[in-house]
Amino acid sequence: MLLIYNGRIITMTDIDFENGYILIDNGKIIAIGQDIKEVENMLQRDVLQIDAKGGYVLPGLIDAHCHIGMWEDAVGFEGDDGNESTDPVMPHLRAIDAIYHADRAFVEAYENGVTTVVTGPGSANVIGGQFAALKTYGRYVDEMIIKHPVAMKVAFGENPKTIYNEKHQAPMTRMATAAILRESLFEAKEYKERLKSFMSNPDEYEKPDFDFKKDSLVQVLNKEIPLKAHVHRADDIMTAVRIAKEFDVNITLDHCTEGYLIKEVLAETGLPVIIGPLITDRSKIELKNQNLETPGILSKLGIKVAIMTDHPCVPAQYLCLCAAIAAREGMDEKEAMKAITINAAEIIGINDRVGSIEIGKDADIVIFDGHPFELKTKVQKTIINGNIIYENLE
Repeated sequence: MLLIYNGRIITMTDIDFENGYILIDNGKIIAIGQDIKEVENMLQRDVLQIDAKGGYVLPGLIDAHCHIGMWEDAVGFEGDDGNESTDPVMPHLRAIDAIYHADRAFVEAYENGVTTVVTGPGSANVIGGQFAALKTYGRYVDEMIIKHPVAMKVAFGENPKTIYNEKHQAPMTRMATAAILRESLFEAKEYKERLKSFMSNPDEYEKPDFDFKKDSLVQVLNKEIPLKAHVHRADDIMTAVRIAKEFDVNITLDHCTEGYLIKEVLAETGLPVIIGPLITDRSKIELKNQNLETPGILSKLGIKVAIMTDHPCVPAQYLCLCAAIAAREGMDEKEAMKAITINAAEIIGINDRVGSIEIGKDADIVIFDGHPFELKTKVQKTIINGNIIYENLE
């Protein structure tokens, strides 16, 4: 059992505690409150106690879109496993088979309060494969997983065009990118219907031959996982929305660099956005309208916003800094905190376990020695699944 007390607890729910406590048992949060006397009867057993010393206590931070472990830190080609750029349609690829769990970037992430990452393939292909949500600490990938698959990566715009233009094959235009995605979804839909017909009446219908790619996309059609759309330009954003509507599938709009240029239309869709990376140069044409005010502009219209690093574009350890800059540039401070905690968890579909400090959720907790958005603030302790996995001993 673990007790955190004397902390300013920001739960990411409707109730915060100026000088509160959190009680943890078997990796789960079992009590939260203001008056520690409420749980005195539980403290008769051996309890490890942590004095937060008036610091800020937040749920573990969540990076809703990155590629940590897919491009191993400081290695090069041998550790580059993020893009299988040999076929524009690769829905059957699984991030869990490429993540290097011992990448030091995971350590740097949890040392800076990031306890959950959503990582997966890059954007070379029209359909890149399956993303996974996992904790940043564990002995191997399977032990770290929260949910897999958690989303299906698709990409629009410049990246697939560039990759396949060099190969002199489709897609070389935005038209071809959209057509390839549509064709893949149409074929998966037909595969699903043929399989359903066989299952309902095997005497009348022939069982379709197993197709790994189509079968992987059936999860999208069943709304078990969303499309995770790499979209920067306004036109690509709307193409992604159009196709999601055509096939009645769920989708998240990731990067959403020019989202502020179509803010009213975007608000009308009701779709969530995952914005970032914020603190990079405008390294390609699609980023020419990059704007640090975008998270604030969209969140003020009622759009659910998460902020991501796109690691290694921005190292995952700077996720909190990205949110701080968004707040500096006009985003409501609490909304900026939600963008790297509960909003991220809800958009990804893992909020039953992480994203807020609530009874029954995983005990992923970060203790800061000051306000999380202050530049000199440091993480004092990171707790994952109720275990202290990092302590600042300075």
